[in-house]
This record gives sequence, C-alpha cells and structure tokens, in this order.
Amino acid sequence: MDLDVVELAGRLAADAHARQVDKAGRPYVEHLRRVAGYVDPSDSHAVAAALLHDVLEDTSTTPAQLLEQHLPADVVETVQLLTRKPQQQAADYYREIRAHPLAREVKLADLADNTDPDRLAQLPEALRLRLVRKYADAYEALGAGLEDGRCRRARNASG
Repeated sequence: MDLDVVELAGRLAADAHARQVDKAGRPYVEHLRRVAGYVDPSDSHAVAAALLHDVLEDTSTTPAQLLEQHLPADVVETVQLLTRKPQQQAADYYREIRAHPLAREVKLADLADNTDPDRLAQLPEALRLRLVRKYADAYEALGAGLEDGRCRRARNASG
C-alpha cells in the first residue's frame, strides 16, 4: 500500500475539517477515519478517497488544490464524484457513483458509518427517522443494503 497517499490525504482531511463537528457534536475527522476503516485497507487510493470524501462538499478546498498536493488523479476524480452538486438529482448522483467502483466502495463505507446504530441513537428522533429513510434509499440506489454496513462495521471491529 502507498502509505504516502494515505498520510497526505489524512493530513489534508484533518486540516480542512479541523473545526467541524458531526450531527452529534463529535469532531468530524472521526467520521472520516471510520469511513477509511470501512474500505479495503490494502487499497491506498480507496483509503485516501475515504478520508477526503467530504472535503469538496464541506470545505473551501477545490479539486485543483487536491491535484496541486500531488494526490493521484483517480482519488481526486472519486472525491469529485462523491461531491453532490447543488442541483443534482439523487438518482443521477447515485447512478454515477454506482458506475464507478472506487466511488461506490467509498460511498458504501460512508453509509456504513452513517447507519451505525450507536451513532444514530445519539440523534433526535425526527432527524434519526429522516436519515434512516435517506440512507435506505441510498443503499438501494447503490445496489446494496443495510447488511453491507453491518458487515463493514463487524469486519472493522474484529480487525
């Protein structure tokens, strides 16, 4: 595995998301690290893309800046695919991700973390119910199901 790309992605993600928190008030970088733990650890590009999967959507970072940092083009392309454009319909967004193996792998890892029952239990009921429906729809659009998330979480917990 190319540790340099993983280390670089980890530093970039930590810097870009330094002051952000998730819906439960936890440091956002914890989510990114968990998502990275739910992809194949021997695939450095998957790990790097997982660490950076929200950097374009949630920060002022641009694809050009990622390329300037010498991230591989396929990692940047994957992060771009995972960044939902403002007027993009959900069906189009998930169709593009489903057609791209690396993006699909990272999105399924993201869903594994987002559907973690322990994390969901920390949210207010109305938000939790809305997100559960949203994530179920996302799994379906990607040709997977909640079992994928359970398997990823179990594999990560035992590994």
